Amino acid sequence: MLHNKAVIAVAAVFSIVSVSALAQYKPSKPVEFVTHTGPGGGGDVLARFIANAIEKENIAPIRMQVVNKTGGGGLTAMAYLAEKKGDDHTIAIFTGLWFTNPLMRKEAKFAMKDLTPIVRLVTEPALVAVKADSPTKTLKDFIDAAKQKPGEMKQSGGSIGSRDWLVRQVLMKNTGANWAYISFPGGGERIAAVLGGHVNMMVIEPQEAGEHIRAGNMRVIAQVAEKRLQAYANVPTIKEAGFDVINVPQVRGIVAPPGIPADAIKYWEDLFAKLIETPTWKKYLADNQFESAYLRSAEMGKFGDSYSEITRNILTEGGVKVAR
Repeated sequence: MLHNKAVIAVAAVFSIVSVSALAQYKPSKPVEFVTHTGPGGGGDVLARFIANAIEKENIAPIRMQVVNKTGGGGLTAMAYLAEKKGDDHTIAIFTGLWFTNPLMRKEAKFAMKDLTPIVRLVTEPALVAVKADSPTKTLKDFIDAAKQKPGEMKQSGGSIGSRDWLVRQVLMKNTGANWAYISFPGGGERIAAVLGGHVNMMVIEPQEAGEHIRAGNMRVIAQVAEKRLQAYANVPTIKEAGFDVINVPQVRGIVAPPGIPADAIKYWEDLFAKLIETPTWKKYLADNQFESAYLRSAEMGKFGDSYSEITRNILTEGGVKVAR
């Protein structure tokens, strides 16, 4: 009996030490915050806001350095993260592209299941936008022009497989129209192509488009959303505009390299749980028409499985051959 009591006591001590260590974990040096987009892209904008908000709200003891790992439609950033196995001082912003591209490209060495899920943060709608003085007044105008001049109308966008590219795929399959897709590495370049009249249209996140719309340089002709955003109450969704296509979702959150310790996962979960409760974050969501969609690591892993299937269905709907 005495022996059993001693064993229990020792186990309790180790349990206390373990919990204490878990609670005390903190990064000890600057953290690399990876995004696959170039400066001005949606992931880059969000990563820089998060880094600044964490510093402003004083909820982390270290600096976060945004690192742009562009190329390969997100595959470069994913490979960079995957190869830093066990590194708990590196995290990354993921988007739907991180699910899509490994499905499309045989050369992809890594998929989301190879990384450590940390949290899901937001889901976000998108806007179909044109230059303010464009003769294209509605999405139907653009589709009709694309039918009349196959391949001549142009859309600026991000990587092949990104949400704006998927919107093009499902719309072309639904309507029989065809237009060119011009891929740019950064959001600033995509926007400049529209404002300069080099392309006719783009699908863009509200956070990227906001200042240009408010300045009167861009005009919204449709929304990629289940329901109209409050800020664009007079603009129809794609379905309301007469095109019965699947709504292409966008999701953003945080992942880490594979094999990081459980206490590091908990630290990052808790840090982002604190961030989403701050006035700074809540204002950012409202200003950019984001929807809060916070999930912790375990739930994020399950969500990733279901999101991959949703993405697979969208690719199939858009007439895209799935590689795996």
